[in-house]
This record gives sequence, C-alpha cells and structure tokens, in this order.
Amino acid sequence: MGNSVPDLDAVGMKAEPELADQFRREVAELLGRKNLNFPGAQPVSFSRRHLMELQREDYYVCEKTDGIRCLMYFARGEPDNPEVHYLIDRKNEYRYVPGLHFPMPDDESFQSFHVDTLVDGELVKDTYDDGTQQLKFLVFDCLVLDGQSLMHRTLDKRLAYFKAKVLKPYNALYERFPEEKQHRIFAVEDKSTQFSYGIEMMFREIIPKVKKIHGNDGLIFTCRSTPYRIGTDEHILKWKPPAENTIDFRLRLEFPILEPDSDDEADGIAEPYPDYDALPIFHLFVLLNDKEYQPFGEMHVTPSEWEDLKALQTPLDDAIVECSKDENHRWRFHRIRDDKADANHISTVEKVLESIEDRVTEEDLIRVAPAIKTAWKKRAQGEVDERKRARPPVAAAAAAAPAAPPPHVNGNGVKRKFEE
Repeated sequence: MGNSVPDLDAVGMKAEPELADQFRREVAELLGRKNLNFPGAQPVSFSRRHLMELQREDYYVCEKTDGIRCLMYFARGEPDNPEVHYLIDRKNEYRYVPGLHFPMPDDESFQSFHVDTLVDGELVKDTYDDGTQQLKFLVFDCLVLDGQSLMHRTLDKRLAYFKAKVLKPYNALYERFPEEKQHRIFAVEDKSTQFSYGIEMMFREIIPKVKKIHGNDGLIFTCRSTPYRIGTDEHILKWKPPAENTIDFRLRLEFPILEPDSDDEADGIAEPYPDYDALPIFHLFVLLNDKEYQPFGEMHVTPSEWEDLKALQTPLDDAIVECSKDENHRWRFHRIRDDKADANHISTVEKVLESIEDRVTEEDLIRVAPAIKTAWKKRAQGEVDERKRARPPVAAAAAAAPAAPPPHVNGNGVKRKFEE
C-alpha cells in the first residue's frame, strides 16, 4: 500500500490560541452547547452483542478509512476574506485551509457561499496505480447547515441536506470550471455508504479497492434513526478485524539506573543515573479523569524493535501510542498517535477489551447479514402498514398515485429523496 496518513500541518495553518478559542465558542453556540471540547461523535467498539443490535435497528455501514478524523467549519470571515474554512482535529485544534469554495444551490454565478456550517468527515490521501496522489475530505455527516442544526434529524436526512445543498453545487462548480481543480488543496466527496446488510459486498468489493487507494482498518456502522450525539455514541459501532483491535495508551519509559563507576567518577558523575542505551520498560497508562492517568500494563518490545523506535526520531516518553494484543496476549506497538492529546479513557479501554475477548470475525458478520436484511425489510413494511392505518379514508383515496421510490444505495452513498 503506497498511501500515507495526511500531514495536517501541510494542509492548513494552525490558528493561534486566542483565535482558536473564539472559533470553539462559535461552534459551541452553533451546536447549542456550552462545552468547548471536540464537538465530534465517537464510536464504540463492536462486540458480539451488537450483532443483535444490527437486527433491532436500521444501520448504515461504510468502510473505516485509514486517515485523519476532522470536522470542517464553514466560518464567517472578514470583509476582505468573507469565506473561511477550518479543519477541527481530534485535539480540538483549528487549521485554516485556504482556497475552498462551496457555492449555494441554484446560484449560476457560483459567487454565494455557505457559512455557519459544520460537517464531519475524514481527510485521506489517495494513491493511485500510476503513483499520483490526491487529498480528499470524505464527508459522512452534517451537524449544522447555514446556521440550522440538523443534529436531531435522522442520518439519511442529514446526508440528504448535505448532498443537495453543499455537494451538488460544489460539484457543479468544478464541472463548469474543471481547470480550477488543480488549485484545490483537497477534493470534497461524500463517503460511500451501504445498508448494514450489504456487509458481504463491503468485504468482497469495496474494501479491497479502498485498501489499495487509501487504506482500511475496518467498518463503521451508524444508526439511521438516532440523532447526532457529541461524545461517545453507543449507536456508532466501530468494527475492526480481531487482530487489529487497538487501544491508545500514554507511554512512559523507565530506564535502568546505573551506579557510577570509576570512569563516571573521573568525569565528575557521583550520583546514580539512567542508562539511556539500555532497553527500557515501556509502561502503558489509561486515562481516568482529566489529565489523571492509571497504570495499565507494559508494551512488549524486542531489542530490534527498540532500534526501530529510536530511528523514528520522535519523542517516545509521554507519547500516545496505539497498541494491539499479539497471540501471546502481549501489548505490541502499532503506531504513534500524533493526532491525539490523550490516551483512551478507562471506559473505552474496557469496551475494546470486550471486543478483543468477545471477538466478531468477518465471517460472523457475513453470516448474520440475511437476518439483518429480513429484520430491516420487516420494519420498513411495518412503517408502510402503520401509515396506511393512520391515513384518513379521504386522504387514502387521494393518495392512489404511485409513491416516491424508496431510498437506495449505490457507490455514491446513501441516496434518498431530499425533503425540506
């Protein structure tokens, strides 16, 4: 796989603390909340009990991209630069991205633009067979559109608003002026989404394709009917292959202490000192409360792996590291999480451990897909029957004309008749 995770600092300029705080307050006001922390939803790890959850409720599924999770804020700028856009990363830092333009619908001049808008997505770097690369921001949710909160609406309605009001005119702009594509820092697309029972197609067709382009490390299931929830959302399910279930820890290194020998004393060293040439103990910590950490275990590192870690030339002590369990139940290094300021909270760790111990395989998901489809269709028919029962006789006679087609799904994502 030739792709790599995008570098946010190469994409946008980080806002100074005072300006970032102003934007945090603006976003909190848009969302009707007082809390200024990261305003995105966070998934829970998939465990065996969720197989029944997928049969109880309507879920959509998309591939879990190996990119950087960000929200994009369409802010109000200054008179000389009225249209400004910021990416909000998991650390709740804001980066200004120049040159983006999202025209309003039905504006043939393409001069108008959206403000007071917040969308959720992921920045990825696509790598193609000829070696060329392209940055893309893949949108999978819309929280606020032109100052109107959509968080209480169902997922399909939120996506329908985004596609009709933002994505459609954006694409029309670049169809009219294709030469402008070369000036985009990244392209904006919606993320390909399927009904939850399309699991086998995800594994057989979609994931093999995206693995070559921008990497993949699992699936995300999102409930259709529940509102957008900031923070941990029990209705967003993150499935990873059992071998790739990971936890983000805070790493602290403990080096052996050497007593000064005669050479040290000759150099004026009289006190014991750490042996930084030795293999340290790799202590792993999880988050309890704000900035309060609890020891959890140790990361197993071989001498050759220690040399590889040192070759990264990145500070390791106090870093956030992503680890997985090996076949001997030892925690092993996966990668450094530069995009995160804190380790996983103990509650998240417990859920991931549940997923590891109560693992659900690709075969398990494919096996339950027919039952998910049957339950979905039964609910859909029940809704139709309920509407018929609730419809007054006069209205029922007047509604003899064919109904609008039901929502369907294709490679462009969830498609549904747009409703105001």
